[in-house]
Amino acid sequence: EVQLQASGGGLVQAGGSLRLSCAASGFTSDNYAIGWFRQAPGKGREGVACIDYRHSTLYSTYYEDSVKGRFTVSSDNAKNMYYLQMNTLEPEDTAVYYCAADESVFPKLQIMCRPDFFDDWGQGTQVTVSS
Repeated sequence: EVQLQASGGGLVQAGGSLRLSCAASGFTSDNYAIGWFRQAPGKGREGVACIDYRHSTLYSTYYEDSVKGRFTVSSDNAKNMYYLQMNTLEPEDTAVYYCAADESVFPKLQIMCRPDFFDDWGQGTQVTVSS
């Protein structure tokens, strides 16, 4: 089981930026996926961005349409740290953000960037964007 801890949320004005961090540990495979998800009040959890790693090397990324061009994922694999840089934030981005991991190959990332494909979850971090 991969342990994850997300941090970096906060309150920001529309147009501002935040960087979320996810510390991960406990990997037993070098093929895995990292997912960033969010859940707004009264809504289901949705995939924001997912990254497929093969032999610990970034293989592919997926961004949900509403965040393309605004959010960017990155990582420091040596430290097992994963990041979600969020720019030009909008009030609609307000949600609890989660990082998740699954030690599987994700051949169709755009389809598999969904909560039910991920086994391991960190606690969420609140992001609030004021208008």
